[in-house]
Amino acid sequence: MSIFLSEKYRSLKAYVPGEQPRDRKYLKLNTNESPFPPSPAVAEAVAGCVGDLNLYPDPEYLSLRSALAEFHGVTSDMVTVGAGSDEILDWCFRAFFTDRGAAFPDVTYGFYKVWADLYSIPYETFPLMDDFSIDPADYENTSRAVVIPDPNAPTGVRLGSAAVERILRADPGRVVVIDEAYADFASGDCVPLTKKYDNLVVVRTFSKSRSLAGGRAGYCIASPELIRDIDLLRFSSNPYNLSRMTAAAAEAALSDNGYFEENVKKICDTREITKEALRNAGFEVTDSEANFLFVRKAGVSGAAIESELRRRGVLVRRFDGPRTGDFLRVTVGEASDMKRFVSEIASAAKTVAETGNLV
Repeated sequence: MSIFLSEKYRSLKAYVPGEQPRDRKYLKLNTNESPFPPSPAVAEAVAGCVGDLNLYPDPEYLSLRSALAEFHGVTSDMVTVGAGSDEILDWCFRAFFTDRGAAFPDVTYGFYKVWADLYSIPYETFPLMDDFSIDPADYENTSRAVVIPDPNAPTGVRLGSAAVERILRADPGRVVVIDEAYADFASGDCVPLTKKYDNLVVVRTFSKSRSLAGGRAGYCIASPELIRDIDLLRFSSNPYNLSRMTAAAAEAALSDNGYFEENVKKICDTREITKEALRNAGFEVTDSEANFLFVRKAGVSGAAIESELRRRGVLVRRFDGPRTGDFLRVTVGEASDMKRFVSEIASAAKTVAETGNLV
């Protein structure tokens, strides 16, 4: 840290993204990327806009917003776009949380605390219940603005739209942000509630289910008034926030619904098969509705299993903490990858136990 860094940021603890290894080839199950490439329509769309890269993109992104609105059955003034869902969440913290403060789960997406600290936003966290589910009553009884992933990360456990509606009704004067990065893999979503509640923002991404993690495209759906608030932040920071290529890629990915649905089904089917195989092998697995699993072996060190898996060429992700330190978050890859993973983690846990690396 240099002497030139503003004193305001010297105590900031930055978000740590998932490892992108360079030392060797791994079975990479640590960053919740899709195991499938983007739709073939994406490559065609990106190639088609190369000749226009000398021109700025449309700052309104009207074509993409209109396509998203049609897909979700809302109006285009209820949609705006960002460079991944993280950019939109950043704007939401600044736009809606600065005055009221923030409330979110104690075990959740690690960026929420970073944004709160970055913008000096007071926040409170509520502990998950014993089964890692969220108690909606916690958020009904706080005056702070709320942000919750649904399904939650890194647990994969879903809150559900009925519980979200309870939170929305409890205090119509504060904004509730539902981070639906993984909702395409779940049994439902909160987008329909945006037509009913003016204090709801639903944030989505193209990174997971539409295979565009490297493209950096996200969006949110909310009342026109809240979208104008978010766009005020967008136009005050980076109005050309999506490149022409990214906007074209996102729109093309959205258009190929058959490819999207096929890949989501494959991932969900593989998730359930892997979940059952792990439980049969003696592992505890949360009831994840995301494109990842949250796994531990009771009585065995999660850190030691993670290290042993890495030695075997398998990358997963672990989050330190009294409740999460022995769990591993495991991205759902292709069926063959997950068969290998189940075999490797069972063997790794046995090796760790035999060498005495117990909890």
